[in-house]
Amino acid sequence: QVQLVESGGGLARPGGSLRLSCTASIGGFSINSMGWYRQAPGKERELVARVTSGGSTNYADSVKGRFSISTDNAKKTVWLQMNSLKAEDTAVYYCNYKLHRYDFREYDYWGQGTQVTVSS
Repeated sequence: QVQLVESGGGLARPGGSLRLSCTASIGGFSINSMGWYRQAPGKERELVARVTSGGSTNYADSVKGRFSISTDNAKKTVWLQMNSLKAEDTAVYYCNYKLHRYDFREYDYWGQGTQVTVSS
């Protein structure tokens, strides 16, 4: 019923840029927020950036000023523009949608993950 499809990612050199996108089919749900998380080998999954349906954003301190999250609510798509990439940005990146419907509960959905590797 709910499907999230990620694209983008790949290999970039330090200082380079990549752009991730995630498009969702959400059926009868409404969006509370959309975001990006990442998980590096041996580390826990961490929030990278999030945007609410009202347009409020928050970023991990490690990516502030380098990454930018944006959305097209009509298309239910969220992007993550990653600039000035560093080796420590290497991770699998996951989009996350927090949704609600008539029961007012919040539901978490995840994309399949896309690898981002920053290396010279």
